[in-house]
Amino acid sequence: MSVSHPLLEGRFCCLPDLHFALMGCLAKTQKDQPASEFLVWPPKIFLRFAFDPTPLSSLLSVMQELENQRDIPISLNVSTKRQKKKLEGLIAAILLFVQLSSPLPFVGWDSLLISPTQAVLYSPDTKVPRTGELALRRAIPANTSMKAIQESLEDISYLLRIPQRKPYGTMEGNVKKALKIATNEKDSILASIPTNLKEKGSTLYASLIDGKGGLQALLGSIKDNDPDKVSVGLASALDAVAELELLQAPGLSFLLPEKYLKYPRLTGRGIVEFIIEKVDGSTFSPEAGGEVRKTATIQIVIDGYSAPLTAGNFAKLVIDGAYDGAKLNCTNQAILSENGLDENIGYNVPLEIKPSGQFEPLYRTTLSVQDGELPVLPLSVYGAVAMAHSEVSEEYSSPYQFFFYLYDKRNAGLGGLSFDEGQFSVFGYTTVGREILPQIKTGDVIQSAKLVEGQDRLILPSS
Repeated sequence: MSVSHPLLEGRFCCLPDLHFALMGCLAKTQKDQPASEFLVWPPKIFLRFAFDPTPLSSLLSVMQELENQRDIPISLNVSTKRQKKKLEGLIAAILLFVQLSSPLPFVGWDSLLISPTQAVLYSPDTKVPRTGELALRRAIPANTSMKAIQESLEDISYLLRIPQRKPYGTMEGNVKKALKIATNEKDSILASIPTNLKEKGSTLYASLIDGKGGLQALLGSIKDNDPDKVSVGLASALDAVAELELLQAPGLSFLLPEKYLKYPRLTGRGIVEFIIEKVDGSTFSPEAGGEVRKTATIQIVIDGYSAPLTAGNFAKLVIDGAYDGAKLNCTNQAILSENGLDENIGYNVPLEIKPSGQFEPLYRTTLSVQDGELPVLPLSVYGAVAMAHSEVSEEYSSPYQFFFYLYDKRNAGLGGLSFDEGQFSVFGYTTVGREILPQIKTGDVIQSAKLVEGQDRLILPSS
């Protein structure tokens, strides 16, 4: 982001330049003061930027004040402490604006700058999963030791994004931490697996520790400083973690309210396969080495752990053939199924959203993202699958109409969050055929929809 203002002409061409120049200026004025003292002072400046709806105007007014004070020398020989404090406050305000507009790392400052509830708006990219696979893995209600292993390993994926010199030492520490947890907590990890799945669990556990794609192999790749091998090994280790976690979560970890037992419900995971057909004579792009095709396959994983009613209703509709032959309508942000013509199709399921860190879903209420609430299954993922709102009330989902969300960070809000985050019942993600989604056009048809996995976890209400 470039800055255009007479006070900045010939000095800084962009916000990062301004950021580092001001950091240097601050270093001179703060030579004998710890960063924490600077960050909590002066409150008026911070409040001014936190609540002003036009932060750029605030920045420019502050820059005008700074210009008026340009005769104050930036050194430790400032004539009075009052002038020095005022200059520091101005710099602090500008730095805060730059950090919000063009985030750059302030090591160790995050917890001092913002409260936990504001953290999601400040830098939610480190917390919100950006792929369906990651979101689904985090949604599994598994043993706490497995979740600690998972979290330690997922941190490596962020470290791998650092360009040039990667922090292999930190990565090695993360894997050793995961190995220590896995070794020390072996009994509790295996005890969380049902008896009939114990043998499979023991095999998976051994593979996680010493297998070809396990933690020991990942440690070797890190020691070789090979980012490609680390990436492949990390993916394998996380897949093994997810498989173990799924064995630990054979059903719902909470009781549904009695009034909702009249709805179909999915007590685990399911996979739905769609065959999408072009009806206007056009074709989908060919697969590698293949021919152009009039049909393409998409698979979605639906998650009953976080949205049992929504996923259950959808699974029943698929089994009943409700989507076979359904037309699709496209917008810039979503691919929607047509509205059900039969008013008796499906159930008016209440809006169902499970907040991150909570034990069970909330019903008939949206989340307040601005207050730090985030769903376990976020909408801000390309290929997220959610139900549209009911035409009668936004406290309920449509009994039939669903959509694929075409997330685009360029059209998102703070920290890359969708403006509709926390407003819809997300119940799954596209895991196969994501590349097909942008090729779907209005008028294309769902030739067929099948529940290829999870029918044994679908509970239908007694009639």
